[in-house]
Amino acid sequence: MRNSVAFVISLLVTLLALGLAVLLDDGAQHLAGLPLLAALALFAFAVQWLVFIPSFLRQTEHYYDLAGSLTYASVILLAAGLGAPDARGGVIAALVLMWCGRLGSFLFRRVKRSGKDGRFDDIKPHWGRFFMAWTFQGLWVFMTLLAALIAVTSPAASNWDVWATLGLAVWVAGFAIEAIADRQKSAFRAEPANRGHFIRHGLWAWSRHPNYFGEILLWTGIAIMATPAMAGWQWLGWASPLFVFWLLNKVSGIPMLEKRADKSWGGDPEYEAYKASTPVLFPRPPRH
Repeated sequence: MRNSVAFVISLLVTLLALGLAVLLDDGAQHLAGLPLLAALALFAFAVQWLVFIPSFLRQTEHYYDLAGSLTYASVILLAAGLGAPDARGGVIAALVLMWCGRLGSFLFRRVKRSGKDGRFDDIKPHWGRFFMAWTFQGLWVFMTLLAALIAVTSPAASNWDVWATLGLAVWVAGFAIEAIADRQKSAFRAEPANRGHFIRHGLWAWSRHPNYFGEILLWTGIAIMATPAMAGWQWLGWASPLFVFWLLNKVSGIPMLEKRADKSWGGDPEYEAYKASTPVLFPRPPRH
């Protein structure tokens, strides 16, 4: 893809996100002359673009995941500071901070240990394609946070109720699954005897990508918690977990990892048996 085409795609993605933010904003608050949701979306993109500049100049992706996590934290804190959230919105903001703190530090340590992130090998030398990757991270932050931002900034949010309790339970389950799966895989990779092998125990015996299942589940929990705060077009806040599912299942998550795994172990009888008996995403008890 040419740099100019990638840059145009980046601009279109940004305008699409800003248009959605304006559509969903309740008009009660503004920031820098913009509807609050639009200002928060623009802030998410601006942070990515600022970090892109030194990253491209130094040809490094080491700060990509860290920048994403810090943007999550910054956006939700800014929204909470301006929106004066109720108990529901305050808990949602705290959950987002817990998630991005754990995942961001985990991903940053992982890329520092490995020395590089293979996703960026082909695009780093091309400024337009690398810029597009950072722009899409801004879209990822805003779209994933959409339901949370509606709840945190909406004056129509109700007090704590069954939706909040149910959503919190779903979030806790998803957070635990993601954290346990990440820890199991890190421990597996830390053993020299496992070098060149694939993990297939623990949660990884139930799903080939249990961490991604946990990720989708926890954002579904946030959307459930935020449901009473939604009205009119704001029901599109449910696009948040749907976007996470689409992104991980069709774009940058599972397809890339499955392709990489097939390249490493394709044809290995044990790996082929593991693939045949273990679901890609949604867990089920292992078959023996």
